Amino acid sequence: MIQVQDVTKAFAGKKLFETVSTTFPPGRRYGLTGPNGAGKTTFMKILAGDLEPDTGVISRPKHFSVLKQDQYAFEDRKVLDVVLMGNAALWEAMQEKERLLAKPDLTDEDGARLGELEGVIAEEDGYSAEAQAATLLEGLGIYEADHQRVLKEMAGGNKVRVLLAQALFGKPTALLLDEPTNSLDLDSIHWLEDFLLQYEGTLVVISHDRHFLNAICTHIADIDYETIITYGGNYDDMVRAKGQVRSRIESENADKMKKRAQLQEFVARFSAGTRASQVQSRIKQLEKLSVTDLKKSNIARPFIKFEQKRPSGKQTLTIEGLTKGFDRTLFDGFSALVTKGEKVAVVGRNGVGKTTLLRTLIGELEPDAGKITWGHEAQVGYMPQDVKPIIPTNTTCFDYLHDIDPSAGNEEIRGLLGRMLFRGDEGMKPTSALSGGEAVRLLFCKLMLTKPNVLVLDEPTNHLDLESISALGEGLANYPGTVIFVAHDRDLIDTAATRILAFHHGGLEDFAGDYETFLEKHGGFIDAR
Repeated sequence: MIQVQDVTKAFAGKKLFETVSTTFPPGRRYGLTGPNGAGKTTFMKILAGDLEPDTGVISRPKHFSVLKQDQYAFEDRKVLDVVLMGNAALWEAMQEKERLLAKPDLTDEDGARLGELEGVIAEEDGYSAEAQAATLLEGLGIYEADHQRVLKEMAGGNKVRVLLAQALFGKPTALLLDEPTNSLDLDSIHWLEDFLLQYEGTLVVISHDRHFLNAICTHIADIDYETIITYGGNYDDMVRAKGQVRSRIESENADKMKKRAQLQEFVARFSAGTRASQVQSRIKQLEKLSVTDLKKSNIARPFIKFEQKRPSGKQTLTIEGLTKGFDRTLFDGFSALVTKGEKVAVVGRNGVGKTTLLRTLIGELEPDAGKITWGHEAQVGYMPQDVKPIIPTNTTCFDYLHDIDPSAGNEEIRGLLGRMLFRGDEGMKPTSALSGGEAVRLLFCKLMLTKPNVLVLDEPTNHLDLESISALGEGLANYPGTVIFVAHDRDLIDTAATRILAFHHGGLEDFAGDYETFLEKHGGFIDAR
């Protein structure tokens, strides 16, 4: 159990939450939600003991685990060992045992100590530890061939998976996970959902994946209005309950204000007359009739509306016998016809070739064989996985958009920036100072300004909060043009996709239908190997 008592935290004069008291008991799985900047990661660091609150105390269980963000601390360790280090008591016992056994001569004290260490290892289930660690790694897409590699040899996304396996290892009584689905593909996210649904301890998780939160959470701890309010149910349940509570309070306040106006009118009308006792009664009623203070919510939702200057021809993209590979073939002899208005989601395990496919389609990479033909009037707007390198750093958000389309009026550009939450002076923010989420939103402004009739998007939900991801899904679903996108966010795929290109079983399958129907065809999640 984790107990929080009277915790307050502020940064640079901005109060994130004040005198928060709550309890996270075992057997419950909490999603920690709130808009970007609300203080989710700050609160998680306070729970983990990595950051001190301004006031208040935290009570933690002895054996709790945290998803670590510093992969460099383990760079020279073998992958399997990094996972085993998730159980500190077991790891230290195993290391001490190894050191003792390496001594040329053991003393009686050494022998006694070895007996003690054997007891610790047995108690911590150490004799099956490597098998358990391997199972975790396999579930997260790190296969046996990589288990003895040194962590620094792994790709960045796979390093994050290893640290996630470390956090899950050792049966902790409390588990704190900040964005555990980052760098995970859909199959790995599904595996993690199943794992966490069977977890019996206290779970607190931050995620911008709505489908993931709905699948695993029994409760939501929502940071807003400078406090933390706990709701029963999953994320969608919380959104409904939160809206109902605020609507009820607003309605009650409106009724109270109307009643106050009536009472004040009576007092003003008869205060100098003969109805003094009635006036005093009304004054007492006024004193008791207080209006509930409703603090402003931190939640801000962008408005994403993609348009096209003119439509493309019906046959938007023709792919004939497309082959591409590097040290191995990623796709071989693939052919497809994409027609106007289709929304194509490209899915599959990390590293199978999704980004390579997009870059080949837009001409950034040459195919090894085959032909790509864009149809009549097709105008492509491309968004790479990492957007920061394509935004110049010597300008402002406003000037960046103005340089892209000098014919656009100032009001049009300011309107676009405002819709994407760059309000007022935020529109003149230097591009060099943009956060990851702000850079993505600025790229959306560019696409809304240029109005292409084809969008090719590689992981567009990176760095976005739940509100922005929801707005993006609606924007893509309502867009009259054609979309080809890579995503690991199930909610976005469910909202927008009308067709699936899936990497699995060493090939690329073209499925005409939504993702739910695709999964039904395959009996659940697929193995992309």
